[in-house]
Amino acid sequence: MKRSPVFFSDLRGDAKRTVLEKVGALLRGVEIGRKIKPNDLVAIKLHFGERGNTGFVRPIFIRRIVDTVRACEGKPFLTDTNTLYPGTRAESISHVTTAIRNGFEYSVVDAPIIIAGGIRGTASVMVRIDKPIYPEVSIAHDIFIADSIIGAAHITGHGLSGFAGALKNLAMGCSSREGKLKQHSRVAPKVKKARCTGCETCTGWCAPRAISMLNGKARIDPQRCVGCGECLSVCPEGAIRVQWDSNTVLFQKKMAEYAYGALVGKREKSIFLNFLTQVSPDCDCFGHSDAPIVGDVGILSSSDPVAIDQASIDLVNKQPGNKGSRLEAHFGPGEDKFRAIYPDIDWEIQLEYAEEIGLGSRKYDLLPI
Repeated sequence: MKRSPVFFSDLRGDAKRTVLEKVGALLRGVEIGRKIKPNDLVAIKLHFGERGNTGFVRPIFIRRIVDTVRACEGKPFLTDTNTLYPGTRAESISHVTTAIRNGFEYSVVDAPIIIAGGIRGTASVMVRIDKPIYPEVSIAHDIFIADSIIGAAHITGHGLSGFAGALKNLAMGCSSREGKLKQHSRVAPKVKKARCTGCETCTGWCAPRAISMLNGKARIDPQRCVGCGECLSVCPEGAIRVQWDSNTVLFQKKMAEYAYGALVGKREKSIFLNFLTQVSPDCDCFGHSDAPIVGDVGILSSSDPVAIDQASIDLVNKQPGNKGSRLEAHFGPGEDKFRAIYPDIDWEIQLEYAEEIGLGSRKYDLLPI
């Protein structure tokens, strides 16, 4: 398989060249002017961050992406899809309000916010992919009908996939509510009763009301659980655990197929940027951000979502680990930081399978700008 180019910028800046100017250079490296034509509707797919989260990609970086799209005479809009869990992005009204409060105001980013799946996440298009798991996938309507897509992903750890980057931003981030449910199905957590204190934090967080209390301990109804995994991180005692079996392998493969579906019709008009900044152990779906597991690394761009994720993981793992973070092992350069946080999750599955189904290549050439 051929090697894909991945462009890299560090975070050094001076009066002659700012980091924001480097973002423009990263976009030129992937030939944005060839991919975006005048009047193209360009979906800039990002994560606006849950209210209280501080790790998401800064709005000023998104503004530079918007400016570059406008220079190509494209019509950019910022987008994401609503969540399964009852946070501050569960429906579009709260989602847009949260985005604005987190700094994505029109006056800052110079682009409208359009939540792609409609007010409640039900506006979707069934997209034919004919892959081993899914013959078709449910993609959020406005992402499907956009002419081009630019994925701006924040690199983090993740409680179900071990790692979150461009692939997860496409898969979970571009699917409808139906698509999210299908990806999460069969990934039901379990309660370690010896650690449960009966605080009921999980019951208030669980959208499908799958968690109840029995004899002072949390109990999960597997028939009602949608497998979103959010209860894993909200439990203050760490009493809720995922059942690490073949279901987590299947989850990552489902993600890869949904990522494939999100790009149908726009493979030649897609661009990906990964921000290796504030690399937190959990994704930005939580209303808090933990200490970064490594220092800030830089920003990547590519036309290949598999290559850019592989490069992101490699660059993070080359860094020394932060001892003031959740890391308890693998502090040395070259050691796997994501496996240190989630030792039972093989994050390589999503990349191996994405490569297998033709989404991209794990082999890459890193090209500093």
